[in-house]
Amino acid sequence: MTYQPKKFYQTGTFTVGNRLLPSDECSIQSDPNRTNSLDSGHRACQGCTEALGQRYAIDAAMAAVNGQLIVANPTGCPTAYATMHPETAWRIPSLHSLFGNTAAVAAGMAAALEVKGKTAIRVIAQAGDGGTMDIGFGCLSGMFERNDDVLYICYDNQAYMNTGVQRSSGTPPAARTATTMAVGPEPGNVFGQGKFLPAIAMAHGIPYVATTTVADLHDLEAKVKRAMGMHGARYIHILVPCPLGWGTEPCDTIRVARLAKETGMFPVFEAERGNVTSVLKIRKKQPVEEYLKLQKRFAHLFGKHPNTDAIARLQEIADANIEKYDLLGEDEQP
Repeated sequence: MTYQPKKFYQTGTFTVGNRLLPSDECSIQSDPNRTNSLDSGHRACQGCTEALGQRYAIDAAMAAVNGQLIVANPTGCPTAYATMHPETAWRIPSLHSLFGNTAAVAAGMAAALEVKGKTAIRVIAQAGDGGTMDIGFGCLSGMFERNDDVLYICYDNQAYMNTGVQRSSGTPPAARTATTMAVGPEPGNVFGQGKFLPAIAMAHGIPYVATTTVADLHDLEAKVKRAMGMHGARYIHILVPCPLGWGTEPCDTIRVARLAKETGMFPVFEAERGNVTSVLKIRKKQPVEEYLKLQKRFAHLFGKHPNTDAIARLQEIADANIEKYDLLGEDEQP
């Protein structure tokens, strides 16, 4: 089930220390013997949570399968910051695919390993929201339909960040990007477009679907480990705020990820065979303004003449997520 951290936090914070936990409940990142799959020396931006998310997820997967893992990496931010020829920051076997065929390449890798009888070696495909929801959507759907033995991880920063912050189908309504400028009668990305891919993955009836954020390390690690304990097509969607594209301070990226969950803008849950099995409850419900105000991509909604209509519509989206996925904890029930 979805991991719910213990509630012995410092006053006014969500901090949990590994020293307060039994050793078997400590995070993998606290283990000095972890893989450290994405090593230091990469060129990611300051405060990049995609780099954090990848290290967290792959380290957890490596621990779950005793290092018997191969990863398919497409073109994208990680290729730019981690594999600049002739150097690489990856410390695991990794194959570079095209932007849009990561799922197909990973499926081929899994099939080849099965033919060779090397079933102990597992396969992960990973990509950003553009390579997952847009360019790679057909290959991903095929992987789901065939139920290939691959864990696909989407690191969602809600735009094409590597190529200049263009809109993807993961870009939220009203957000400013290079292709959805903050001009006109309805500035920013229009309402009613895009897709929530975890729901589409669930519609395929695959064994496992989960969402998580870099702000909940224990939850992220638990879901990756659980997914690696299964076979067939699995999908994990990780929210990874981008300081550059979102216009946030590098020191605020974890805070922003946490607010995405605490406002209801990003529901965190698990599903099996198309049915939600558990959710990570909101601890302290926050209004969407607290989430939006930290991001310059929403700056046009505030100022001297706030766009209260757009803010209210975004609050409606968050409230609908809260109701649909039953996200309120006991202390937050009306």
